[in-house]
Amino acid sequence: MLKVGVLGAGHLGKIHLRLLNQSDKYELTGFYDPNSDNADKVAAEFGYRKFDTISELIAAVDVVDIVTPTLSHFDCAKEAIQAGKHVFLEKPIANTVEEAEEIIRLAKEYNVKGQVGHVERFNPAFIATKDMIVNPMFIETHRLAEFNPRGTDVPVVLDLMIHDIDVICSVVKSPVKSINASGVSVISETPDIANARIEFENGCVANLTSSRISMKNMRKSRFFQKDAYISVDFLDKICEVVKMKDAPEVPGDFDMILQNAEGVKKQIYFDNPDVHLNNAILDELETFADAINNNTTPIVTLEDGTEALRIAYDIIASYNQTSTKA
Repeated sequence: MLKVGVLGAGHLGKIHLRLLNQSDKYELTGFYDPNSDNADKVAAEFGYRKFDTISELIAAVDVVDIVTPTLSHFDCAKEAIQAGKHVFLEKPIANTVEEAEEIIRLAKEYNVKGQVGHVERFNPAFIATKDMIVNPMFIETHRLAEFNPRGTDVPVVLDLMIHDIDVICSVVKSPVKSINASGVSVISETPDIANARIEFENGCVANLTSSRISMKNMRKSRFFQKDAYISVDFLDKICEVVKMKDAPEVPGDFDMILQNAEGVKKQIYFDNPDVHLNNAILDELETFADAINNNTTPIVTLEDGTEALRIAYDIIASYNQTSTKA
């Protein structure tokens, strides 16, 4: 079992602490939180060991789980990596692309592993369909959230849309050719709604929409490819796969047949895979333990997290040129 310590005991940090404490792959050593009142409360309520400094926690563990505000990710990761510890970083990987690239460099220099907490890669509906998503040419995503004042200090692209950016990059696997984006500020000083059109060099186009002032929550992605349409509902954890194949010579009474203008007939059929419910946060943490123990590549690498951050900032730069206030 790997000894693990958590930096940050806020809302998400407490979830990580609970799951790591339950895991068979980690031994939870303790946590550090700079807010002494909160740290005392968490230690008293749950019995986790509280460390007085970051350095003391890092010295006591094999893996450092960084669940602090994004502004401090780089400093925390740097200290942990230079001490020879593996690092799990919540998304986004860092505050700037330059910081993220330096984290990659340090991890290579000190020969440690890193993973970024892009948790939607572990969503059971995406896991059930990801092997069916082959060379998608059009992708549409909607990630809408009800208004929460706590989230407005972070751009909506870095808070919400970055999840979809990472998922898209994991299936498209092509360099970005161009980005066009727009944003509208309704309540906040920065856009509360953002839309981005990403064109990849292989011809794939992704249209992403994120909002933090919606009347309801939605996290849906649709992938269109040759002879298939795949829908993934990340919120309700359900998926739909519609495929087409050459129509049989003699269709059955209940076969769904389409014929195009050239007379080519296709049969439509559903191929919905089973969705096996899981705890996505626990899975991402435990697969990181597997990567360390087996010396394999983590599922969401530091490079993946950096690319998602780079695209997110390119989207922000694009809409800053055109954004408007409602």
